[in-house]
Amino acid sequence: MFTIYPAIDIRGGKCVRLLQGDYDKETVYGDSPFEMAKSFQEKGAQWIHMVDLDGAKKGEPVNHGVVLKTAQELSAKVQIGGGIRTRESVAQYLENGVERVILGSSAISDPEFVKEMLRTYGGQRVAIGIDARDGYVATHGWLQTSQVKAEELALELVQHGAETFIMTDISRDGMLSGPNVEAIAGLGKVTGKQVIASGGMSEMKDVRDLLARKSDGVSGAIIGKALYTGRISLEEALQEVAD
Repeated sequence: MFTIYPAIDIRGGKCVRLLQGDYDKETVYGDSPFEMAKSFQEKGAQWIHMVDLDGAKKGEPVNHGVVLKTAQELSAKVQIGGGIRTRESVAQYLENGVERVILGSSAISDPEFVKEMLRTYGGQRVAIGIDARDGYVATHGWLQTSQVKAEELALELVQHGAETFIMTDISRDGMLSGPNVEAIAGLGKVTGKQVIASGGMSEMKDVRDLLARKSDGVSGAIIGKALYTGRISLEEALQEVAD
């Protein structure tokens, strides 16, 4: 399976996109994340990727209301990241309709918590978000860069049940410059697990390039800005991976 994940980044209750994760470089694309998710579902999306940007910055869920509404009222599955750093936050989502949570910063700041969540809910429902800058993991809404290499972190967490990784090359996020296919496929090969590509999707060729690396473990693509600006048609992308 190769899955297309249309992306909804939520800040201040609205659908926005940031340029390279910069909170000062924001474009608003819609007033209602729920209505945006509904429109994606109507076009055929089976998954919705949501990010609580306020939560990522604050360190706890902020926009959880609209995320839970989306998960409970739509048939599309929801995966959510941003500010999920406690057992309570994970349970609030996974026990109330959300299919998958994404743990990112806490993989560095609180690895025991992440390992416990993997044991409790399994690697299909707890994805590990690896946001990399020059090969090193960035944390806390990309405001900080750690000294941990992306592949080392992934291999460590595989030992504790991680099955699904979401890899973002921060330098490409929101830039429409194409995903870092080699790094994404490389992580899949090294870990032997599923890697979902995030960041830089700009045209249908990017979808095809990632699809061609399915055998390396590349299992999906998150598409944000390219959908909102019309550079990629969601229906066309869904058709491409269905063929």
